[in-house]
Amino acid sequence: MRCGFCLPACPTFKETGLEAESPRGRISLMKATVDGLMEPGIRFEDQMNHCLGCRACEPACPADVKYGQLIEQAREAIEMHTVHHRPWIKVVRKLMFKQVFPHQNRMKLLGKGLRLYQKTGLQAVVQKTGVVGLFSKDLANMERILPEASSNGIVEQLGTRVPAKGVKIATVGMFRGCLMDVLFTETNRKTVMLLSEAGFEVIIPPTQNCCGALHAHAGEMNQAKVQAKNNILAFQEANVDYIVSNAGGCGAILVEYDHLLHDEPDWHESATWFAKRVKDISTILIEKGRSLKFVEALSDDQPLNVTYQDSCHLKNVIKASNSPRTLLNGVGNVKFTEMKDAGSCCGSAGIYNVTQPAMANQILDHKMVNANATGAQYIVTSNPGCLLQMKSGIDKHGADKSVQAVHIVDFLYDRMVKN
Repeated sequence: MRCGFCLPACPTFKETGLEAESPRGRISLMKATVDGLMEPGIRFEDQMNHCLGCRACEPACPADVKYGQLIEQAREAIEMHTVHHRPWIKVVRKLMFKQVFPHQNRMKLLGKGLRLYQKTGLQAVVQKTGVVGLFSKDLANMERILPEASSNGIVEQLGTRVPAKGVKIATVGMFRGCLMDVLFTETNRKTVMLLSEAGFEVIIPPTQNCCGALHAHAGEMNQAKVQAKNNILAFQEANVDYIVSNAGGCGAILVEYDHLLHDEPDWHESATWFAKRVKDISTILIEKGRSLKFVEALSDDQPLNVTYQDSCHLKNVIKASNSPRTLLNGVGNVKFTEMKDAGSCCGSAGIYNVTQPAMANQILDHKMVNANATGAQYIVTSNPGCLLQMKSGIDKHGADKSVQAVHIVDFLYDRMVKN
């Protein structure tokens, strides 16, 4: 199929208008390489890495081409054969992908280090001197908007089991994530509280680890499979009815563990068991939970103008774009304003805004034009990467600096009537 329906859905094609920057173009490059018509050199690698992996092309494709699987296979092949990485990049990749992200205890140490950096005054000194900006202006911008880190994750705060409020509807397993548990610990805690309030007993398996999404997107497929197997075993042992994610990027690979392990027959049954139980927090609250009660507005309160930025993977892979909007429209004193192209990528895409800052910033510039046009006081999203990207957008392009970017869990919990 070469119809081109994917072209207008692709963020990089919309920015450049180049065929090679489209899903159709990249698939042609992959095929030409496989057929021996071209050598997979540095230009081929750059084009594969220039893809955001947002998978907006998949819902647009009438032939149901699994582009996400193709790009991950291409990146895996590149990592197996590439000789173009600079030595320091190889060291950093090996350190983060194999020695840090897969190990929760090491992530806690990272959180502790970041917290000391933020609380001892060192961060203020660094920002005042602008030393980070000497290396990278984009990295300096990201450092400035980092949330408060923590070495005490959700298990340390709440334990491994939180009972349901009232009559129990079901038992759910909370997927805490790696970066979520270090940089967004409060969001994780509020996720558990929302689930409990909605009638779910929450189990947080302590042996779970990173979902493997960053590994898979970077071509580290073997390590992604190791992560998947550990998580499957952890949640099977907990014997939960559902597995809940509050991060669109994590949820997208969790729901595809059956595909990730498709070439390992011994894991087929377990991976299928896991994948069919994965639910985004918004979806399970709408489909299975008791209705949450929210604080009523005072008569003289002006409605809060709220808009929503879709997580690409939540929308295009998990197919859960309606539930967040339903929840937001159910909150009293809220005026929901739909953003133009809310489903288009914000430019975060995992670590894309770090590895491809020029294109990421170009996409973010256009996103902020649409966000500012809503006049919203709150930009709500359902993924940590999107949240940081929108915070960066407000910092750089916000018409009103008082606008807040918030995770939907935080927005809902802060307005919920607590029993």
